[in-house]
Amino acid sequence: MHAMIISKPCVVTLTWVLSDAQNQPIDELPEPTEFFFGGEDLLPKVEEVLEGREAGDEAKVHLEPEHAFGDYRAELVCFEERRLFPEGIEAGMRIEGLPEGAATPQMPADTIYTITEVYPSHVVLDGNHPLAGMALRIAIRIVDVREATADEITAGTVGAPSPLSVEAGPNPGTPLH
Repeated sequence: MHAMIISKPCVVTLTWVLSDAQNQPIDELPEPTEFFFGGEDLLPKVEEVLEGREAGDEAKVHLEPEHAFGDYRAELVCFEERRLFPEGIEAGMRIEGLPEGAATPQMPADTIYTITEVYPSHVVLDGNHPLAGMALRIAIRIVDVREATADEITAGTVGAPSPLSVEAGPNPGTPLH
């Protein structure tokens, strides 16, 4: 029985540690988690590095911002009046879209904004992905490789939310430390 080699489409079980360019850990996936290979679950650059490998292999990926979460865009930062927000908000919290009555209605509504500063009169919001503008290093361990089911192939995903997915980003509400 030959070990299955990673090729599209298949399902890979991975663990990883995500670090910045200075090797400071940002995030880790300690529990082996399944991802669909050849669809939406993993960034293209990550798939490139995994292709042709098998269970037990370890891979290191270096991602420049354009292959990860894009460049940091200053225009996604805005100031809104403090009174538009509920009591108890604090820096680091994440909200989806801007509150009713926002001064910058041109800002994308479906974006997750991180509250970066809270002043008595206003709040600073940043619509950039928390990892935007950062080069990232990912140390990946391939735990398992299996054939994808017909349903998974149709869906292009096993439905696991992933910080390395095409729809990238930590889940709203989970602040990056």
